[in-house]
Parts: sequence; C-alpha cells; structure tokens
Amino acid sequence: MEQGKPHYRDHLITICSSFSSSSNSSSSESTEGRTEGLCLDRREMSNLQSSWPEPIVRVQALSESGISSIPERYIKPPSDRPENQRSLPIPGAANLPVIDLLGAEGKAEDASALGEACREWGFFQVVNHGVSPELMRAAREGWREFFHLPMEAKQSYANSPCTYEGYGSRLGVQKGAVLDWSDYFFLHYLPPTLRDEAKWPSFPPHFRELIGEYSKQVVELGGRVMKVMSRNLDLPEDRLQRAFGGHDVGACLRVNFYPKCPQPDLTLGVSPHSDPGGLTLLLPDDNVPGLQVLRGDSWVTVEPVPDAFIVNMGDQMEIVSNGIYRSIEHRVIVNSEKERVSLAYFYNPKSDVPIEPVEELVTEERPALYPTMTFYEYRLYIRTKGLSGKSQVESLKSTR
Repeated sequence: MEQGKPHYRDHLITICSSFSSSSNSSSSESTEGRTEGLCLDRREMSNLQSSWPEPIVRVQALSESGISSIPERYIKPPSDRPENQRSLPIPGAANLPVIDLLGAEGKAEDASALGEACREWGFFQVVNHGVSPELMRAAREGWREFFHLPMEAKQSYANSPCTYEGYGSRLGVQKGAVLDWSDYFFLHYLPPTLRDEAKWPSFPPHFRELIGEYSKQVVELGGRVMKVMSRNLDLPEDRLQRAFGGHDVGACLRVNFYPKCPQPDLTLGVSPHSDPGGLTLLLPDDNVPGLQVLRGDSWVTVEPVPDAFIVNMGDQMEIVSNGIYRSIEHRVIVNSEKERVSLAYFYNPKSDVPIEPVEELVTEERPALYPTMTFYEYRLYIRTKGLSGKSQVESLKSTR
C-alpha cells in the first residue's frame, strides 16, 4: 500500500467502533446485509449466522391467502412509503436511455450514447445484445413456473443466512426488522468453485440446463458491455475487465418474485439501495413495471423495452472509474393487481483483487476519490455497516 493512500481498513476501524453501539437499534431489513450482488464466498459464509432469527413467512403465501391488509412487519416508515415520495410516471423524456449494443460496438455515436448513460443515469436499457429473446422468455417463465410450484416443492430449496443460496423471503438477520414484499431465489454461477447445480431447481424439466445456458449468455453480455464502457473512458477495451480481475469474475443470479399486494402504498418490493458489485444485468417483467430509479429528487418508473436488459452500474464500477460512472439508488414498487418476476444477474470483481480507481483516471486535478479495498473487504464493510441507500460508497469518498 502506498504511503498516505487511504485504505479500507482505516474506515473499517471507525465503522466497527460505531457499529457496536448501534447494532441494537431498530431498522429496516434493507440495512441488514442485502445479498444483491454480494456473491459471498465460502470463507465469508462460514462466519454468518446459520439460521433465521424468526420463522420464515413466504410473501407469496400471504398474498394468496386473501388478506386485505399487510402485516405490520412489511409496513415501511411513513417517510419511506411510495405514497409519500415524489414519483414520476413513465414520460418518454424521463425514461432510461435505450442503447443498441451492436451499434455501440461499431459506431462512435452509439458508443458515446452508452458512455453518457453511464455518466448521467448510471442505468440504461440495451437492445441488440446477442442474448436469444427465446432464451430470455424461457428463463423468465421457467422461474415464474417455479414460484407457482406447491409450497412443499419450493421449500426443499429453502435457504439460510449462512449462504443465501436457494429459496428465500428475507435478507438479513435482525430480529423484528421491517421486511420487503418479495420472495427470491439466489444462486452462484461464477467462479466455478462456488457453483452448485444441485442447489438449482430441477423442475420445470431441463430447467438446470436452461439456467446454465442463460447464465453463460448473460455473463458474455456483461463482458461485451464492459469493453464499450472501457473505450468510453479512453482506455483499452480490456482495461475495466482487468481491473475486475480479468476473466475470473464473480457472477450470481437473484430471481425476484413480487406477489400482488393489497396495500402497495405502504410497502416496497425492494428498499432503496445501490448495488454493491460491478454491473447488474436485469431481465425485467415486460408486462409489469416496478423498478424505480432515483433521478434528482424524484423516483422515475422504468418502462421496460421488450426483449431488452436493464443495465446499471454498481459501487465497484463507480470506484474503478473514479466516480465518472455512477451507481444510482433504485427501488422496486409493488401493485395490487399483478405479480412480477425479474432476473438480476450481478457481474462482480474477483473477491481478492484490490479495487481502486484505475491509474489512468487519476490525475492531479482529479485525485483518487476512493480507498483501495478488495471486493471481499467491501462486502465485509457492508455487512458491518449495513446497506442504506448509497451511503456505503459515499462514506468512503474522499473530500479532497
């Protein structure tokens, strides 16, 4: 480590001392170690709590029971409820940029549009991306079919906070936490040492093979997007990939199931956060909007483009780009009439590679804005401090 250079451990010492005094305070589950993009490795898993602090209630079962009001556990504080915050509908001028990836790989104007989206929005939708539309639809509908299996079949894949792999309904282990209105399935794809296909659903028929092929194509898409993003920073096309550890990246999938909710104005499917990893490639539900992106002081509801992926920057991408590309807060709203399924693939740095602003983007006028840390250390940082909006990466940012 260079003399005088900020480092993760300097921040962790301060955080740990303050965390011990505040760990007993009540908070939303959203501040309790969300797994989105974290892809915990085996040494991290061994240190986690092995059982949930309370009996697990499946949100889908609550929804299908015919309740007219949601349990108190799912009611957000008034200031966090969708009804009390400014939201923009889906006007074309406020919707996410749509990027033609095939064009961006060959045309300067399309590549420039992708770079501007990374800088200004931190989000974009990508078309002509090379992933088979038939495969996308089959993956989404296969997962929808999984969530509509009998409860006993799904319960055979029930997860624990030790690994989070499998069928789950909460994130974090704080007793009495306010929960999100969603169920999920979480699995590892890369590195291969973490991949355990025995934990993937075996039904519908041939579903494991489908998951494998979908994963392969989406990870390849992540690599292609990284190349265009790198060129937009006037870097060699493999530079960001090398900053993430080369081809030994991490990749994990979280499938989200948002059941119908009798009181959608009181809760959220996912609470506000920025993704801690590198890139997120989201396959949304074409027919049911739900993702909202924070734009200024307003929440913009994203209108999905058919057969497009929604791509967003994670905190690690903000760090390696020295703040040029931005991770952005987002959340998910639910509704009373339709369920919603989405597939979020997290494309992350290798766990033990030091993550820091790439040297080509550090100048006297723009010094390194973030300390050096591995993705493993960043995950530890988040599990110590908890996730809350964008505070995890902003708290590391240099004030120089």
